[in-house]
Amino acid sequence: MRKIVLSTVFGLFALTAFAQPGAVHQAAKLMGCGFELTAIHEDPVVAREAVKAGIEEISRIERLISSWDENSQTSAINRNAGIEPVQVDEELFQLIRRSLKVSGLTDGAFDISFAAIEKLYVFDGSAQELPPEDEVARSVAKINYRNIILDPDKHTVFLKEKGMRIGFGAIGKGYAANRARAVMKGMGIESGLVNASGDLTCWGKQEDGKDWGIAIADPDDKMKAIAWLPVGEGAVVTSGDYEKYFVAGGRRYAHIIDPRTGYPTTGIKSATIVCPDTELADALATSVFVLGKEKGLALINQLKGIECLIVTEENEILSSNNLEIQYE
Repeated sequence: MRKIVLSTVFGLFALTAFAQPGAVHQAAKLMGCGFELTAIHEDPVVAREAVKAGIEEISRIERLISSWDENSQTSAINRNAGIEPVQVDEELFQLIRRSLKVSGLTDGAFDISFAAIEKLYVFDGSAQELPPEDEVARSVAKINYRNIILDPDKHTVFLKEKGMRIGFGAIGKGYAANRARAVMKGMGIESGLVNASGDLTCWGKQEDGKDWGIAIADPDDKMKAIAWLPVGEGAVVTSGDYEKYFVAGGRRYAHIIDPRTGYPTTGIKSATIVCPDTELADALATSVFVLGKEKGLALINQLKGIECLIVTEENEILSSNNLEIQYE
């Protein structure tokens, strides 16, 4: 474990100049958060059309995986929990299948059946008490990824117990960013960027021919970089508790809850994953938060081509074995 001590936590932003000719940049509110899409092409018309298509693709993904839309296949799965299997499209089936693989990899630290949890906490930075143990135990009683049953022959999904629910809050943005990137590349965009509120994927080169870089920003001045990660092509995803946390008994608790226990995580302020795939990075960022700094880094160090940066409660920056960090 390499350790660099800094006096601040961080946010992320891309080191790129959106105002340059040939670079089309558009922001949109999608999936309940802010997306930013950038396409670089010699023909601005092509770039604009690609960005528009990327936004449409993200909207399509939102309709597919939304648990709030009563007409979505995800809602149908939840309505039929403990009753009967639901046949779904190949795309949703495979997303759930990949989610279950991450659950197995992380020993349940990542779990899409987390959607069944009861709301016991208010993450507004205020001081409060932890709820009674029996309430916490009841809130996680229906969470268990092993009770999500897939039938590959019939393409059905079955939640074994009534009251179970699935949701894609910890993986959906990453998948949507992947799909937007694929659509834009398919339209001839050889260089671009999709940022889903911290779930970021980039490919190709910046317009000046340089590799993409992701800056580590001071949260008190988010346009000021204190360090940066040279990414080139790939994904960078950050989970953080800068604004969503509470304090109980003098201890800071993040808004990310361990699905195995029902208790909020402690010890980490931010976890950043660098890897080729935004969907996987999204899921692993949450997983590292839940696993904690030691187990989280141990997991990432076993995964080829994936790196991690953690900011602890003490504002230490811990990194996986092969992460490249620059300070100039």
